[in-house]
Amino acid sequence: MTTRRPLDPAEIAVIGHALHSVAAEMGAALRRTAFSPNIKERRDYSSAVFSAEGDLIAMGDDMPVHLGSMPMSVAAVLADLHLSPGDVALLNDPYRGGTHLPDITMVAPVFLTGRARAAFYVANRAHHADVGGMYPGSMGPGREIAQEGIRIPPVKLMRGGKMDKQLLSIILANVRTPKEREGDLTAQLGACRIGVTRMLELVERFGHTRLVSCVRAMLSGSERLMRNVLASLPAGQWQAEDFLDDDGVIPGPIAIRVKISTDPKHRRAIVDFAGTDPQVPGSINAVYAITWSAVFYVFRCLLPSGAIATAGLVRPVKVLAPSGSIVNAGPPAAVAGGNVETSQRIVDTLMRALAPALPDRVPAASSGTMNNLTIGGIDPRTCQPYTYYETIAGGHGASPQSPGASGHHAHMTNSLNTPVEALEYAYPFRMIRYSLRRDSGGAGKHRGGDGIIRDLELLGDAQVTLLADRRKRQPWGLAGGNPGAAGQTTIVRYNEEEHLPGKCTRELKAGSRIRIESPGGGAWGKPEGACDKPEKV
Repeated sequence: MTTRRPLDPAEIAVIGHALHSVAAEMGAALRRTAFSPNIKERRDYSSAVFSAEGDLIAMGDDMPVHLGSMPMSVAAVLADLHLSPGDVALLNDPYRGGTHLPDITMVAPVFLTGRARAAFYVANRAHHADVGGMYPGSMGPGREIAQEGIRIPPVKLMRGGKMDKQLLSIILANVRTPKEREGDLTAQLGACRIGVTRMLELVERFGHTRLVSCVRAMLSGSERLMRNVLASLPAGQWQAEDFLDDDGVIPGPIAIRVKISTDPKHRRAIVDFAGTDPQVPGSINAVYAITWSAVFYVFRCLLPSGAIATAGLVRPVKVLAPSGSIVNAGPPAAVAGGNVETSQRIVDTLMRALAPALPDRVPAASSGTMNNLTIGGIDPRTCQPYTYYETIAGGHGASPQSPGASGHHAHMTNSLNTPVEALEYAYPFRMIRYSLRRDSGGAGKHRGGDGIIRDLELLGDAQVTLLADRRKRQPWGLAGGNPGAAGQTTIVRYNEEEHLPGKCTRELKAGSRIRIESPGGGAWGKPEGACDKPEKV
């Protein structure tokens, strides 16, 4: 009788890092082979590995808003489709685990010889610079999801290793830049193939039984780690609210409210968004997958550095989001901005709630917006359509230990700004100015990070769309620190300036300029020399 060797912690760690390397290599392959600057330069993509049951077991160092929601897309694929060897599923439906329509997800099974059931799954998600709809870039102020682009349920793009050309033709017929979309989709397929190959190599190296045992140990270990973190928190209910400026349709703030109940004795937590405002006519509605992603991200931030992230982390955390609210919207709500703007405000609200419980750890608010800029038109150099999409960085909130970083993407995004050289090569633009926005970070013991200034001149007529927030309400400070400066967007044309609202679209002529000044981060602690205001009697 053979005795099974017990699992060794070092072996579990080795396999955990090996699985992470699979996700990382998938991302690298996608980046190297993508056509669009948004993917190959800005790295607006994510990759992950899943167990046979669909549990997240490894992820790349990518986009938190993608990674937290991707398991729900994988679950939708497994519920709707029977995947065979060589199949690759595709979807972008926000109401099936997606985020917004430009984020297209692919899922591929990993089959072992002689096995009828997939042993693992690999998946990636990438933001495509256009998926049709009313506005170039598919990130405009729509009123319903049908206006935002093509909506794809779980379908098979590859069947037995062969492309479904009819499905691909339908997708490409509904976008403005079909060649670029085909190139990016092909890059995603190649990344899936890399993932499948590397997983088969891990099975050959470690053995399937041993690998599965280590995966289960990783899932249980992640759960124990999170329970230990929750046990270290003070017992209580921690509440906060924060606001989006507006939805671009109806003026007035939109409230996100949360109550986090911590139970150290039973090592669990409940995150309840009761009291949050209902979904709105504009495009900033967040589906449940986004809210789940934000909670996953914030609680992951509580873990020790280097902790392996798996689905086990969220087992002790329950998330309650009222159906039909801004944090759990239902069809046919428009959702383009929920992924990029509402997700950031959910994080801000969660952080604000946890600040009294963890005063030595929680930072002040970061810029709180992705400053989404989309531009589309006909490139006068080629006479071909183009669509440009970019999220623009801002200032990080200061922490109890240090100032906030300047000019960085924060929280739910983990992308980069498009380099000037790549921008001017790919698009009919000229960069007039690209710099830090000095003194936009809040003043305090530790200053908030500064935002940036990005000033573009159009070299051809174009439609420009902005989807941004923190234009009216500043990123808050903590412990007496001052807030960061609010953002501002200005159009310069005919020697006149026009300040734009946060969510709008404009038709502009060649020679017009768009200047985005992103928000700074909030400060932590009172500024030097500041004194408390006398209490009112």
